[in-house]
Amino acid sequence: MSGATVADCMTEPVLTVTAGEPALDVAAAMDDQSIKSVVIVDEACQPAGILTSTDYVRMTADGVDPTEATVGEHMTTDIVTTSPETALSAVASTMWDNNISHVPVVDDENRVTGILSATDLTVYLADD
Repeated sequence: MSGATVADCMTEPVLTVTAGEPALDVAAAMDDQSIKSVVIVDEACQPAGILTSTDYVRMTADGVDPTEATVGEHMTTDIVTTSPETALSAVASTMWDNNISHVPVVDDENRVTGILSATDLTVYLADD
């Protein structure tokens, strides 16, 4: 991983949605694309939150009706972001230290351009 950057293994494009999207529709889109997270963005395509498969498990355990809920009601808003130029080892350490598995990747204007997942890291290391 020496010298590798986020750009070397991030997934792009990333599925982004707005906070008002119905949770059931977003879950279906995630299933269709075989992904485990979506980034919720504002009007400027800047990250407002993230919703992961773990959040859907929590929603189910809490008895939330996905036909009545929006992603904005259940997204995590305290998110960590990174840039494509960031050292992969630094982001991996941040993910480990904060127990997170998905990090939105943003450009110089803080617009979402991709995502880095623990799976992306695993695939990168396996191919290395």
